[in-house]
Amino acid sequence: MDKMYNNYLQEVFMNINYIFIIALALSLDAFGVAISIGINRSLRIKNKILFSISFGFFQFLFSFIGAYLGFFFSTYIISIPKIMGGAIISIVGIIMIRDGFEHKDNTFLLKNKMYAILGASVSIDALVIGFTILGHSLDLISLLVQTVFIGVVTLIISSIGFIISVFISKIDVIAKYADFMGGVILIAFGIKLMFF
Repeated sequence: MDKMYNNYLQEVFMNINYIFIIALALSLDAFGVAISIGINRSLRIKNKILFSISFGFFQFLFSFIGAYLGFFFSTYIISIPKIMGGAIISIVGIIMIRDGFEHKDNTFLLKNKMYAILGASVSIDALVIGFTILGHSLDLISLLVQTVFIGVVTLIISSIGFIISVFISKIDVIAKYADFMGGVILIAFGIKLMFF
């Protein structure tokens, strides 16, 4: 029994390097969005922490759901939410640019629903990855370990993005045009998510 358990643990942790690469790739969208919205001075530390937690949670949740349902859905069904996620991120970018022209603070980012909206939007890739790469096995414990790991990596990477944004926002030109720059970056991420 102990030997079987040790072999099981060894198999789970041998895959950790592979899962780490997947987690890094998945977290890049969250990292970019964190920098894009983090340069906005209306966001406080509490907001940045909540966004990071949201990004990590939805990466975990979507990769878990994608893997668990991998046997039941086709890739074509999964592509529809990916387009919706890209569209939502692009809309947030457009709102940021519009608010920049109107010289408004991006207080819409401080609304509670934005944590879930952006968290889910940057995590659509995790649904697809869970479906295609992690969905080969329905071993619940292994799947849980892998998807929690993906969520934690995303939380850390997006937190790093928010930390970097603090330094970037201290540059006067960037602070002055933060809404425009953040909006353009979000639109680019949205287009990438929809079409690439």
